[in-house]
Amino acid sequence: MDISGKRTLITGAAGGLGAAIATELAQRGAKVILTGRNESALSALAADLGGEVVVADLGVRTDVDRLSDVLDDTEIFVNNAGIGTDGLLDLDAAAIDQVIDVNLRSPIHLTRHFAAARIASDRPGHAVLIGSLSGLAATPATSMYNATKFGLRGFALSFRQDLHDTCVGLSLVEPGFIRDAGMFADSPIDLPPGVRTKSPADVATAVVEAIEKDRAEIFAAPVELRFASTLGMVAPALSASIQRRLGVAERKAAQNRH
Repeated sequence: MDISGKRTLITGAAGGLGAAIATELAQRGAKVILTGRNESALSALAADLGGEVVVADLGVRTDVDRLSDVLDDTEIFVNNAGIGTDGLLDLDAAAIDQVIDVNLRSPIHLTRHFAAARIASDRPGHAVLIGSLSGLAATPATSMYNATKFGLRGFALSFRQDLHDTCVGLSLVEPGFIRDAGMFADSPIDLPPGVRTKSPADVATAVVEAIEKDRAEIFAAPVELRFASTLGMVAPALSASIQRRLGVAERKAAQNRH
C-alpha cells in the first residue's frame, strides 16, 4: 500500500517509538492521527507533523470505542501502545486487567473494527501491530508482558490468514531492545556484553516496509537476539536453563532495586 495521502492512526504516539513511527509516516506523506494519554506531548508532535490529536486511554473501554469510530475513516492503523509490568505476584487484579486491556484486548478490538470497516466499504487498508521478541520467548519477571505479546502474535498471524483475499493487510513488527526511546530505554536494564540494540528509526522503517510490501512479520532486532528468541520458542526449557545460568532473574532484581 502507498502511504502518501493516507489517513493513519497511531496509538501510543505521545513519545517513544510512537513518535518515531508517526514522524516517519508523516514524512512519507501520511495524514497522521496521533492518540495517547499525554495531550500536551501529542499536541506538540501534531504541530510539528501537521497531524490531528485524539486523547484516549486504551485501558478505558469507552475510549477504545471512541477510537473505533475514528477508524471508520482511516486507511492505515498502527497499534504501538503497550505497557510492561514486573512481578506478577505483586500485582492485584486491576493491574493485571490493565495490562491485558492495553496490550491485547484493545489491539484485537481496534484491528477487528478497522478491518470490518474497510471490507464493508471495499476500500483498501493496512494494520500494523507492534509486538516484541517477548512474544516469542519467555523471560523471568515479565510474565504479563510475555503473555500479552504471545497473544498478540498469535492473533495477528491468525487474523492475517482470515484477511487473505480481502482488501485489508495485516502485519506484525517485532522489536528487540530499542535504545533512546521506549520501555527498554526507560528501564534500568543492563544488557550482557555482545547484545546489541536497534533504534526507534529502525522500528519506523520496519513499519513502512510492512505497509508498503504487506509483510506478515518483520523483526527489528539484531541477529543474536533473533537467534535467542528462536531458541526460546523451539526449546523453552533449554532457554530457561541458559537464562538461569546467566543470572537473568537476579540481574533484573538487582537493577530494579536501583
